[in-house]
Amino acid sequence: MTRLALLSTVLALAACGGPAPLRIQSERPVHLSSAPPGLNVADAALAGGVPETALAITRSLIEAHPRNVGALVKQGDALAAMGRPDAAGECYRRALAVDSRAEGALLALGRMALANGRPADAEAMFRRMGVSNAQAQNNLGIALDMQDRHAEAQAAYSAALHAAPEMVAASVNLGHSYALAGDRVRALAILQPLAGEPMATEHVRGDLAAALSLAGDPASADAILRADATPLPGGYRAMQAAR
Repeated sequence: MTRLALLSTVLALAACGGPAPLRIQSERPVHLSSAPPGLNVADAALAGGVPETALAITRSLIEAHPRNVGALVKQGDALAAMGRPDAAGECYRRALAVDSRAEGALLALGRMALANGRPADAEAMFRRMGVSNAQAQNNLGIALDMQDRHAEAQAAYSAALHAAPEMVAASVNLGHSYALAGDRVRALAILQPLAGEPMATEHVRGDLAAALSLAGDPASADAILRADATPLPGGYRAMQAAR
């Protein structure tokens, strides 16, 4: 059975510098009932491709409230977008030191582990997030597939789809997992309908083509690739991290 190639669509998470890890033990984590304007602006800066602005905002917020979990996670996201993975990872770990359940930090560190070829470490992070988190379950499935634990991976993708039935990435990954396990019938039952979806992005369709080829339907894979005029991806890379 072909081993799963390293996920190419996992977020290219980067880094988070800043002060040394906090040593205060007696304070409680900062949980904001609603995101302050600073974090909203930081989100907009990240979405607009200006992570430097997001980094400046989060630094200011953290100076005012060093245990602001949301700002620590957002600072990690900004540094990740700037191509600084070591510093980003430090930010996420600082957030977890304040609140061990900080989902943004767990998800980011898990994706970083996937991208670095450490699926067991990624699995540990995603399992801490619970079965009701669709993104965590989808990424958990990827980590399990990368360890050739396909039945467990399929259960994780199914949990993701139970929580978010519209998650195309989890559907593609589930079909791909069946293909990796040698279950061509189930793989094609999932993948062939998805291949005809008009709303599928070119990236998703390219991953579908790879999965369909692995599942034994090269004709459908070729049709997708011809329609998109894209080459077959190197290796099978259908596993997608839902963002």
